[in-house]
Amino acid sequence: MATVEDVLESVTQSQASKYKTIEVQKDIEPQLDLGNLLTVDQNPLELKKLRGDKEAYLKSQARDNTQLLFNAIWKLPTERVEEAICVKLPETTTVLPREKPIPKAKLQTKWEQYALLKGIQKRKKGRMVWDEEAKDWKPRWGYKRANDETKDWVIEVPGNADPNEDQFEKRMKAKKERVAKNELQRLRNIARGTKSKVPGVGLTPTEKPSKEEVGLALHLAKKSTASLGKFTEKLPKEKEAKHVGKKRKFEPAIGDFKKEKEQQLNIINVMENKKPKMDITKAVNRVMTEVDQEASSDDRRKRAGKVKNRRGPPRKKGSGGFGKKGSGGFGKKGKVGKGKGAKGMGGKGKGMGGKGKGKGKGR
Repeated sequence: MATVEDVLESVTQSQASKYKTIEVQKDIEPQLDLGNLLTVDQNPLELKKLRGDKEAYLKSQARDNTQLLFNAIWKLPTERVEEAICVKLPETTTVLPREKPIPKAKLQTKWEQYALLKGIQKRKKGRMVWDEEAKDWKPRWGYKRANDETKDWVIEVPGNADPNEDQFEKRMKAKKERVAKNELQRLRNIARGTKSKVPGVGLTPTEKPSKEEVGLALHLAKKSTASLGKFTEKLPKEKEAKHVGKKRKFEPAIGDFKKEKEQQLNIINVMENKKPKMDITKAVNRVMTEVDQEASSDDRRKRAGKVKNRRGPPRKKGSGGFGKKGSGGFGKKGKVGKGKGAKGMGGKGKGMGGKGKGKGKGR
């Protein structure tokens, strides 16, 4: 008979056969990048196992590499956050390309900076609140919220308030002012973080308003009347506000038929006149410029010819050698062609213009 120990041992062996061990041995230690949760296995594949059962072999390799990654993660320091064990991953070692840059950290608002300085911690509020009138739990915000003031059909007038004042309108106005104030604070926080001016429509409150801002405030105050400032009197020596848009004026749909006819005829004339209009002044100026350019180019050519002639008289062509009164060659009073020289070098001589013969004693 099998004892209890044998039964327990067989059970543990069967369970151990189902689950593999967490210890993995590799010939070459894989490279682990915990920041990117990446494992690089450089061990060569076993071709026999790969050809035998490709899918099972690749799954076993993936399982072993994942086990090595988890073993390295569990060695990092852990902390518990809301009943969950978390690990802070180290810096990455493998550079991976990104489509977009890493998002920058969100800038802190003025209140968040103050709370961090004073050590004020934010307390999380519950979503549901008890409604005394309905005697039920309702959402704190949104549709069918608890203690909804907009559902009041009557409002008690305070003792120090004007009895003729509309309390419903006063409540709505106060809510609009709160919303506008929150929006302005949000814009100021953005402008403070980006070091830019506060965007807004109209006039935003500033500590030291400039001359232009005061003028803009005066212009907006005048336009705030029922007649949009049409009957508001101007102050003495008051100037028109700058950078203020003008109201567009449109022609009436039904009005002066004669003027409308002229406008339509002008449009037809422009469409029919395909030839461009000639600017006579521009054409005359262009012709005068071309004439001046031609005259200046002729003057330059004449001056260039005079400079070339200053180098000396042109050489005469003649026959003979260097004899005096010889024709041709470089002799004086020579003629182009054949001739006889009074005194020459003797023999035959060739000139620039032709051939010449000379008789005489040589030098």
